[in-house]
Amino acid sequence: MPEANYEEDYKRVVDEVGSTKFLPGTGIEIIRDLPRRKPLRHALFDFDGTLSLIREGWPEVMVPLMVEILQATGTDESPEKLHELALGFVMTLNGKQTIYQMMRLAEEVRARGSVPEDPLVYKQQYHDRLMERITARREALRQGRVRPEQMLVPYSFEMLESLRCRGVRLYMASGTDETYVLEEARLLGLDAYFGEHIYGALDDYRSFSKAMVIERILKENEVDGEALLGFGDGYVEIQNVKSAGGTAIGVASDETGRSGQPDAWKRDRLLGVGADAIIPDYRDHEVLVEYLLDGVERT
Repeated sequence: MPEANYEEDYKRVVDEVGSTKFLPGTGIEIIRDLPRRKPLRHALFDFDGTLSLIREGWPEVMVPLMVEILQATGTDESPEKLHELALGFVMTLNGKQTIYQMMRLAEEVRARGSVPEDPLVYKQQYHDRLMERITARREALRQGRVRPEQMLVPYSFEMLESLRCRGVRLYMASGTDETYVLEEARLLGLDAYFGEHIYGALDDYRSFSKAMVIERILKENEVDGEALLGFGDGYVEIQNVKSAGGTAIGVASDETGRSGQPDAWKRDRLLGVGADAIIPDYRDHEVLVEYLLDGVERT
């Protein structure tokens, strides 16, 4: 396992998946049968796209900002070419802390002969613009005009409750800044499930990573990775959980349509880093929990 404070770039480690199966009557795609060794007692969830949909559409904020910054270098590249470039590395790095995308932006600015801002400055500019987009969503939640369920991956509460009722301890780790994660988790009512076990990115990016959270979970509970269950729509958490020896469930959520169908791009990306199963959302939570914790496949 790499150093815990380092987040690797996306690297496909599984080229061919072979045949998969669906648990009967569900959208739960089993990539490989799970070994029944030790009980799964600790579950780590990513936040954005795995539970929360408050920030749905964030690339539509980040990429145009990057295009503007790159255009300001005086490059003769077209806006279309810069958009393609930015979208490419933004999505390649998706799942890592936001600062990594801004570090790459700084590299691109420098490569065009300009002196970049500190990546933290770029990150703040992005957050300011993102807040303009999502403030109405946050306020609607705060004022009770929108129910939390409308801003969550479908059946998130039911999934968390199913795990909690079975004695599984819940943890959350996000590449989004911790201040925002804590606030948005409260707005969504997720703090009732995760309590003090909510972790997010820090300005000193070396002081936080999802791998560090995993190490802490295992150390504090004196268990090995076989006791760990992970859920995520990004490659980092899947990669980290698998590296620790845990079971990783890829959440290929359709953030825009909440259609109950897996997002094809996410599915392929999650398969590429070794997800053990793929789900579009948590509507089949009862079947999934029975399968994961008891090895039961309903017919």
